[in-house]
Amino acid sequence: MKTLIAGLMALVGLSWGWAWLQGGVVPDVNPLWQWRQEGLYLSGLMAIALMSLSMYLSSRPRWLESALGGMDRVYRTHKWAGMLSGGWALSHWLIEMSDDVLKALIGREGRLPRERLGGVLDALRDLGKDMGEWAIYALLVMLVISLWKRVPYRYWRFLHRAMPGIYLMAAAHAALLAPVSYWQQPVGGLMAVLLLAGSYGALIALLGRIGRASQFSGQIVALNSRTHGVLHLRCQMDAGWRGHQPGQFAFIHFDAAEGAHPFTIAGADRGDGCLDFEIKALGDYTANLSAHLTLGQRVRVEGPYGRFMLKHIKPALRQIWIAGGIGITPFIAWLEALQSKPMHAAAIDLHYCTRSSVDDPFVSRLEILCAAVPGMKLHVHADDQPAGPSLAEWLLSEAGQAGSELWFCGPTGLAEHARQALAPLGMSGPAFHQEAFELR
Repeated sequence: MKTLIAGLMALVGLSWGWAWLQGGVVPDVNPLWQWRQEGLYLSGLMAIALMSLSMYLSSRPRWLESALGGMDRVYRTHKWAGMLSGGWALSHWLIEMSDDVLKALIGREGRLPRERLGGVLDALRDLGKDMGEWAIYALLVMLVISLWKRVPYRYWRFLHRAMPGIYLMAAAHAALLAPVSYWQQPVGGLMAVLLLAGSYGALIALLGRIGRASQFSGQIVALNSRTHGVLHLRCQMDAGWRGHQPGQFAFIHFDAAEGAHPFTIAGADRGDGCLDFEIKALGDYTANLSAHLTLGQRVRVEGPYGRFMLKHIKPALRQIWIAGGIGITPFIAWLEALQSKPMHAAAIDLHYCTRSSVDDPFVSRLEILCAAVPGMKLHVHADDQPAGPSLAEWLLSEAGQAGSELWFCGPTGLAEHARQALAPLGMSGPAFHQEAFELR
């Protein structure tokens, strides 16, 4: 994620710098006015480049899953590219507003002459300027709403659906107000590619085609409420479902107004087209989900996605698996797959963190599954368990052994706790694999 975003920003910066060097110092122009103009160009290029990347990634391009390490990484890149584009858009707006400040400080003399194209093109540029202003205001509002987590997801999603339209206005602004000389230089070619990619993503979203090629129909055949606010759901997929790998997730469309939500497929592929999901009540939507679902109800399942898969582990290395709460679901799928084909690993330690092991909906199932896998040890970390080494103590004392890798799925706080425990090991610590999926 960081490499892609940083690489794009570096490419934009270099292409802008090349264009600036080609233009050189403009005679009879105050350097402050010229720096303001170039700052306006740079901030605008960064904003539209990152917004284009974010918009393209929102179309869920499957070909990028392997390159970025999974659809969760695709969405994290989409999210942070969007956030950064908002920051650059704010800078662009502030630089534009500095016009009056410079007039007051140094006067109007020495300003850059306005580029005139004549007739219709000048009128289109005026329209493009207005569209850019509207787009920036809308983008800043969306940025605030995205950062303010207290806004319910359903409202955020409704407002987020306006982003394709906002992007197209920003794209028109960028294309119309870019200097004519840009289109004869590398920066123009880069802009053209980015604008085409972003516009493609925007049109896919406006037409409701996101993920359409990976969507399949099915119906609910089992629905049970478990303890700890967990809902067990089984879907029988119609013909056409291509199966899944243990550890993958899928988007489920229960309600067109609510949209799709990602849930891990909590079981191995049995070849019968049945998908099991364990859904934790973590918000307004999931807390009330059981009241809105019925047996026989039709659903749309999109996927499968993700690279948190059993086939990607290295059996020759010692395995450390850590799950927190509902994050145990991909490991359940892994364990089910290992029942018929036990993995020949030197050692496998599964650490499951839960509030209470007495009424936990998964502990007894994990004990049965782990008992059938050679070399597997189950460690349950709960308040009602006998006193013993904590997860942090265990990691610090055991995970530093050579030849190990760690797979994690669970809350962000627990992930940070595990990383801090491993920090003293430095480079000698295990490779840390984590799936982190947030829609906002």
